Amino acid sequence: MSTAAANRRVGLMAGLMAVSMIGLAYASVPLYRLFCQVTGFGGTTQVAAAAPTADQMQAVAGRTVKVRFDSNLAPGLAWRFKPKANEVSIPIGEKRLAFYTASNTGSTAITGRAVYNVSPDVAGRYFIKIDCFCFTEQTLKAGETVDMPVSYYIDPAIMDDPVARKIDEITLSYTFYPVDKPAQDRLSAATNRNSLKDRG
Repeated sequence: MSTAAANRRVGLMAGLMAVSMIGLAYASVPLYRLFCQVTGFGGTTQVAAAAPTADQMQAVAGRTVKVRFDSNLAPGLAWRFKPKANEVSIPIGEKRLAFYTASNTGSTAITGRAVYNVSPDVAGRYFIKIDCFCFTEQTLKAGETVDMPVSYYIDPAIMDDPVARKIDEITLSYTFYPVDKPAQDRLSAATNRNSLKDRG
C-alpha cells in the first residue's frame, strides 16, 4: 500500500472515530436520563399514570413518611419560587397533591423549566409522580403569580427494599432554570395558559 493510500485510510478512520464520538456524546444524555428514570439513580423520581390499588395500600397500613419540599432558582431567573407547605407527613401509597408558588418579578414574560430530584437518592425509585409542573416549560407574564401542582405518592414497594424501608423523611427539591425563547413565544404561551384556565 502506498504512503498516500495509507494516509487516506488513517484520515478516514480518524474522521469516522470523531463522528462516532460526537454521536455517542449526544446519545449519552438521553441514555443516562433513561437509566436514572428506571433505577432512581441520583434521586431521579419515577412517573406513573395512577396511584396504587387498595390491595397494595393495605400492605403498608399505618406507615407514614415525612416529605419536605425545597425550592431553588438558577441565577438570572427573575422569579420568586417557594412551596406552599414546607413539609407534610403522608401514608405510604396514598396519592397527595402539593403546590409550589411562582412569581415573575421581571418586566417581561419569562419561561422557566424545573429540574428535580429527591434525597436520599435511594428514595428516587419509590417517589412516584402522577403529574407535575416540571413535566413542561412554564411561562409567566410580567408580575404574574401562579400555583404549580405536583401529584405524587410513595410506592408501597419501598417496604420490600431493606435499605429504603428505613427511610422516614424524603426531600423533594426543584430548581427552576430560565429557558431562552423569543419574547413573542413567551407571551403567547402565558396567554394560552390563562385562556385554558378561564375555560376550566
